[in-house]
Amino acid sequence: MPGSGVIANVLTVMAGTAIGLTFGRFITERFRQIAFYALGLSTFSIGLSMVLGGLAKADAAGSKFAVLVLVGSLVVGGLTGEAIGVEKWLERFGHWLRSVASKIPLLKAATGEGEHQMVEGFVVASLLFCVGTMTILGSLQDGMGDSSILFLKALLDGVAAIALASALGIGVGFSVVPIIIVQGGIALGAHALQPFLTVDVIREMSTVGGTLIAAIGIDLLGIKRLPVGNLMPAVFIAGILGAFFG
Repeated sequence: MPGSGVIANVLTVMAGTAIGLTFGRFITERFRQIAFYALGLSTFSIGLSMVLGGLAKADAAGSKFAVLVLVGSLVVGGLTGEAIGVEKWLERFGHWLRSVASKIPLLKAATGEGEHQMVEGFVVASLLFCVGTMTILGSLQDGMGDSSILFLKALLDGVAAIALASALGIGVGFSVVPIIIVQGGIALGAHALQPFLTVDVIREMSTVGGTLIAAIGIDLLGIKRLPVGNLMPAVFIAGILGAFFG
C-alpha cells in the first residue's frame, strides 16, 4: 500500500525513542558522557562516509562540479539560513518541545534536559532520518506501491533512535514531524517528483547532508559548536545546483 513505508518509519522511530528514554533514565552522568562521545564518533563517521561516498560517485560519473556544488551549497545555504535565523527558530522550537512534553504525563520525566540538548536531539535525528539516498529513493518507491526500501530503513532508524534518545533525550522523538513532511511529501508526489529527483540531485543532497551530519558529530564530541541549523538550507540548495550542473 502506498505510504505504508512512511508509517512504518514513524512508528519505529517513536518506539525506539520510547525505549531509549526508558533506558536513558538509568544511565549515570559518567556513562552518559561516554555515550555522547560514542554517538559523536558514530555521527561524524556516518557524515564523513556520506560525503566521501557522494564525491566518489560524482567522480565515477564524470562530474567535474561536485566539489563546487558542495562548497557553493554550504556558502549560499549558510548565508540564507543566517538571514532567516534558523538557529533562533530552532531555539524557540526547543522551548516549545519542553512545554509540550511537560504537559504529557508519560513524557514529563523526560523534560529535564536543556533546550539546546532537545534541539540537538531533534536536529541530529531529523538529518539522520531525512537526508540520504534511502530516504529519497525509498519514499519515491513507497509512493508508487513498493515499500521495501523504507521498511528496511524503518528498522535501521528504530535501532538508531534507541541510541540517540538514550543520549540526547526526547527531542529525537519529534523528528517524526520532518519524517512525515519529507518522506510523506515525496511519497504523495512521487509521480510528479520522479523526473526532478535525478541521480545527480539525490547524490548532491546526500553529500551536503553528510557534511552537516559530520558537523553535528564534531559538536557532540565537544570539539566545536557549529551553527548547523543555519546551514540546513544548504541541502535544498545542493538539490537545485545538482539539477542544474547534472
